[in-house]
Amino acid sequence: MKSLVLAEKPSVARELARVLGCTQKQKSHFEGPRYVVTWALGHLVELAEPEDYDKKYATWRMEDLPITPKRMKLKVIRQTSHQFKAINSLCKRKDLGELIIATDAGREGELVARWIMELVHWQKPFKRLWISSQTDRAIKDGFANLRPGKNYDNLFRSAVCRAEADWLIGLNITRALTSKYNAQLAAGRVQTPTLAMLVQREQEIRAFRPKNYWTLEADLGRFRGQWRGKQDGRLFAKDTAEELLAKVVGKDALVSEVKIRERVEPSPLAYDLTELQRDANKRYGFSAKQTSNVLQRLYEQHKLVTYPRTDSRHLSSDMVSTLPARMKAVAVGPYASLARPLTTRPLQPGKRVVDDSKVSDHHAIIPTDETLQLGVLTNDERRLYDLIVRRFIALFYPPCRYDETQVTLTIGGEQFQASGRIMKDAGWKAVYEKEENEEGSQSLPPLNKGDKLPVRRCQLKPGQTTPPTRHTEASLLSLMEKHNLGTPATRADIIEKLLNSETIERKGSALNPTAKGMQLLDLVVSDLRSPELTARWERELENIARGTGNMEKFLTEIRQRTREIVREVAASEKKYVPHNVSRARCPHCGEHLRERKGRQGKMLVCPNRECNYRLKDEKNLTNKRCPQCHKKMELRKGKAGKFFHCRPCNVIEQLDGEKRVDTRKQKQLVNKYKEEKPLTGSMADALKAALEKKDD
Repeated sequence: MKSLVLAEKPSVARELARVLGCTQKQKSHFEGPRYVVTWALGHLVELAEPEDYDKKYATWRMEDLPITPKRMKLKVIRQTSHQFKAINSLCKRKDLGELIIATDAGREGELVARWIMELVHWQKPFKRLWISSQTDRAIKDGFANLRPGKNYDNLFRSAVCRAEADWLIGLNITRALTSKYNAQLAAGRVQTPTLAMLVQREQEIRAFRPKNYWTLEADLGRFRGQWRGKQDGRLFAKDTAEELLAKVVGKDALVSEVKIRERVEPSPLAYDLTELQRDANKRYGFSAKQTSNVLQRLYEQHKLVTYPRTDSRHLSSDMVSTLPARMKAVAVGPYASLARPLTTRPLQPGKRVVDDSKVSDHHAIIPTDETLQLGVLTNDERRLYDLIVRRFIALFYPPCRYDETQVTLTIGGEQFQASGRIMKDAGWKAVYEKEENEEGSQSLPPLNKGDKLPVRRCQLKPGQTTPPTRHTEASLLSLMEKHNLGTPATRADIIEKLLNSETIERKGSALNPTAKGMQLLDLVVSDLRSPELTARWERELENIARGTGNMEKFLTEIRQRTREIVREVAASEKKYVPHNVSRARCPHCGEHLRERKGRQGKMLVCPNRECNYRLKDEKNLTNKRCPQCHKKMELRKGKAGKFFHCRPCNVIEQLDGEKRVDTRKQKQLVNKYKEEKPLTGSMADALKAALEKKDD
């Protein structure tokens, strides 16, 4: 009997088939002596839509809400139904005795396989391939140590709860808000509290009022000291600052205290996905989604890194024996001088790095033992791989050691402070390229208590308080992690959903809530804005995955909260002012069209649901100017032919069928030829006739 292997993607299936010796390629699978390898295309099966339960739900109405089926149905995704049919046909083969789930080793990967198994009515035994890298060695070891499929039943239950909770909460509140306010308003279990954190920061920025302040600095030649009051050395009253300056001007400084402390800074732990997304955003401006996509290629295509969607920053004890081979593999190119010294001695990372109790489904992201060929990587892939490999090498370097010196000076009875660092052993920091000096790291001369120093100059420096900075993806990911919103695998998609729904927008590296997002948050029920409720649900999902949570209790609570949310939205008296109203009117019903983003660009859509008129925004700007506002007009095509349209003024001018000629250039051309040589014959007659026609 052969085994049926179900991978998540064709590319993964191809690699598994190669390693397993499945050389017979068919349209939807690979076959060999012992295995038949097929694949999903991501999700082939999804939760049924409301209209699949009852046709009346195809029209969104408040009176039909909430939609809370007692038992959720599954359906095959139409676009990929051909591959599902192929898998269904394979599952009916009598020579296949077991199924091996080889989808991604995580919650979503488990859901992909189990839902397919449910719809094909798989009754035979099944096992689980659980690997953390895509190298040939890892695949062979994984198939030699397949795990019982039943071991992951709790993970599957957690995935089902997550999917059903998002369907119940997200679908119902989105339909309720959209029906109530006749606008495209989307909310969800995780994306709404994430939006709330951005809106809160925006409100803090808008409420901020800057204040002027002054700081007092003493220039002592080889270093500088700052006056320190009870708080942070800022003086908000100018007269007080000037009095203080007058008190210390012309005075010498007395060293009243010198403190020298040795600081030991251990290397940072290996990356989990969220930490890697943060660093890539800070250093290279990568979005969280971009980091996930590039990392997936490094894992799946190049096989250079371990499983990406992990929430652990530690290694497991069974990996220690593989570390020398990994270090040897990366000891090439720019990493040779850093890694080769480590290959000559045993690698002993210690309990801080290797801790089985802190490893969940997967260990931290580290390099594999695959041969490194930097030349085949794209620029983005090299940048991300550089972060991972340097962090891995740094794990085996000694701590960074430096002396931190803090000096207290007395000038005219007032205390000033100066601090500096003296590096003793760069340790793991030698793995990284030289970065900017940290604040307060000025070089200090040897100083002793009681020394008197001349002061070159004391001066006041003006400053102004600044508002809180807007969140970047790095800081937002930190907040989401802190409040347990989503998982490392889903946080990037949550941010992208907010961007695609136009509730937030990118401006440079910052994420800003839009006018739509600010209004939407005000319309959503209060506890769904708060991260506490969602974080509690996420903890319960984790408990279900570990076998300590109750699936039925969780879903009962979700259904109850869904009903309460719909009631609150229906009873609300709040108003929504559309942010995307254009001046253009619907040619059918006369309503002002709304501007919306779609997969194929911007669209102008009629808000009247009975009308449903749509106009694709091709944005074919021309040099034709609007007679009212003088802005460039767009060239559009309608039932009566092509026409010019000015969107701000809604001015329309029909484009006649004649070829338009630049009259000014035509006159210049005629005059040029007249000056050089008088025109005669048919050409002169034709030009003369054309000019006369235009003048008329």
